[in-house]
Amino acid sequence: MSGSKLSDASKPAPVRPDEPLSFSVHALPSPEQIADVDARRTRVGRWKMLGILLVCAAPVIASYFTYYVVRPEGRRVFGTLIEPARPLPSISARTLEGASSPLSDLKGQWLLVSVSGGGCGTVCERHLYLQRQMREATGKEKERIDWVWLVSDDAPVADALRPALAKAIVLRVPGSVLAQWLQPEPGKALEDHLFVVDPMGNWMMRFPAGLDAAGAAKARRDIDRLLRASAWWDQAGR
Repeated sequence: MSGSKLSDASKPAPVRPDEPLSFSVHALPSPEQIADVDARRTRVGRWKMLGILLVCAAPVIASYFTYYVVRPEGRRVFGTLIEPARPLPSISARTLEGASSPLSDLKGQWLLVSVSGGGCGTVCERHLYLQRQMREATGKEKERIDWVWLVSDDAPVADALRPALAKAIVLRVPGSVLAQWLQPEPGKALEDHLFVVDPMGNWMMRFPAGLDAAGAAKARRDIDRLLRASAWWDQAGR
């Protein structure tokens, strides 16, 4: 019995014939299918781009819709709305100390802007005073507004005036550049007006020339409406 087991173990195992390997072949997409996928991707990309553009434009659209359609409190707008709004020039201004400062750095806040030469006569001083008062009068919302004096020449600013400008932004911008961006009423000069620039950097409103205390109160109401209309998307600080 034991000899039989040894004899069986010594026999080689039967050899199975080689079997061919099998491959699974997947059909390639047709040109029509490829074109359909590309077209679908293009449509999705366009919708995404449109969505991004709408998100970026929403703040400006909301502000203008409020003025042209809603008209809060049913009151007439005191300032003149600028159509179309004009973006900040892509240049660098200079501080009073001579340092370079890109105008684009002003974006992110509502701006109440005045323009004059460094000599700053009576109208300039009144505007600077009104700018400060109008900003303070907005109460807790004042941190969303900067008051800006754009000096249109190289004339020195009097030392006596500088303490009053401690909370202002003062930049020298060539008069030729300002004339291409801002525009006065017919027969008036840039120095005669105050201007409003939105947080996107667009000049969008001009207040009448010869602004006095009564006019400043009306102008402040316009600013209050702008602040309320933009409260859902604009926050204090840049």
